[in-house]
Amino acid sequence: MSGSFFKLCIVALCCLAAPGGAMAQEFGALARVLPDQSGFDDHRAGGVTLSLGLSQGVPWRAYTLGSPDRFVLDFQEVDWTGLSADSFASDAFRTVRFGALQPGWSRFVAELTAPLAVQTAALDIADDKAGAQLTVTLKSVDRAAFDAAIGSTPDARWVLPNPSLTTAANDTSSEGPGAITIVLDPGHGGIDPGALRNNFRESDLVLQLARDIKEALLRAGGIEVIMTREEDVFVSLEARVAIARHAGADLFISLHADALEEGVAHGATVYTLSETATDEASSALAERHDRGDLLAGVDLIGSDDAVAQVLMDLARHDNGPRSTMLAKAMIKSIENRVGQVHKRPLRQAGFSVLKAADIPSVLVEVGFLSTDRDLQNLQDPEWRAKMAQGIRDGVLAWSMADATIEPLRRKSGFCRLWAEFRRQLI
Repeated sequence: MSGSFFKLCIVALCCLAAPGGAMAQEFGALARVLPDQSGFDDHRAGGVTLSLGLSQGVPWRAYTLGSPDRFVLDFQEVDWTGLSADSFASDAFRTVRFGALQPGWSRFVAELTAPLAVQTAALDIADDKAGAQLTVTLKSVDRAAFDAAIGSTPDARWVLPNPSLTTAANDTSSEGPGAITIVLDPGHGGIDPGALRNNFRESDLVLQLARDIKEALLRAGGIEVIMTREEDVFVSLEARVAIARHAGADLFISLHADALEEGVAHGATVYTLSETATDEASSALAERHDRGDLLAGVDLIGSDDAVAQVLMDLARHDNGPRSTMLAKAMIKSIENRVGQVHKRPLRQAGFSVLKAADIPSVLVEVGFLSTDRDLQNLQDPEWRAKMAQGIRDGVLAWSMADATIEPLRRKSGFCRLWAEFRRQLI
């Protein structure tokens, strides 16, 4: 990160925090974005000036990320009600999204059409403290200058809590030491709403369904349920897997309800992990789900340790059949309860949330928002109850079948090797 930009972020934070400073004020209720005071101004020479009107000043920071090129604004925290992405239809931005990141955190992310760097950024608070205006100017730069400036300020006040600890500790209910631990993962959330149709958001619909499934599982007895999110907040793909691993989960079930841009699809589909997708549609679906992290401003650049990767690949080879067995049991049970599933209900694709090597994992596309019938079903409590019962029945059937082969698995030398390696992962 450039020295000038680092200083810019620190000054912004310190001015807001300093008692008696030029920007000092009492931060009370949640700040609201003022849509009529928010927008952009494209520059002839390239670049853009971005403005956000706020009901009060809040701590904030601005920075850029790469792969893809993105501009990010973080806040503690704001209410985005009434603001439309159309307000920022700048030539400089390919896409814009904003929303909750985690409790107490909000984020604005713009994917850039060309490399831009923060030239100036300032928050001006009204003398009567009745409002504030955040203005950021982004200028055109070459690739080398952009790459040199990417990254957020390393200030302790912006360090997020470890989701693998906080979520697992705060989410729910145990049935005792012998319970099966299941992590339910309602897809998307917060800044990443997922598929959208007729003012319905995928993130909201699958969260409600997850709550229904959780209740059905708990009523079955002998099951502990943990959810990766209990409200409309963003949880990264990596954090979702970390939550399951920290909880020592026996199963991981991710829930989605995507929309198709072309064609018509209806009914539930259950996915297991494979780097080679069963068809082009499945491959595109996995790419869209994973892209949600990038568009939410999460930096996914990194490399795996070679030895660890080999062991994890072996573990997936061991757990792959267990995931497939779960998927088949779930498909049968959903069909029994709901009446039908997708015409090709069992598929494979490289979803990142299925890559917990040590945990049997499936991703359930419970329906498609692009299909009227599926959208209506997801809003129907009676249909959701049947879907929840189908998933519960599938889990119970899998648990009984898996228990019969567990003694054989325990005799495997690899299982002992993996158990030791897993202790080092947690």
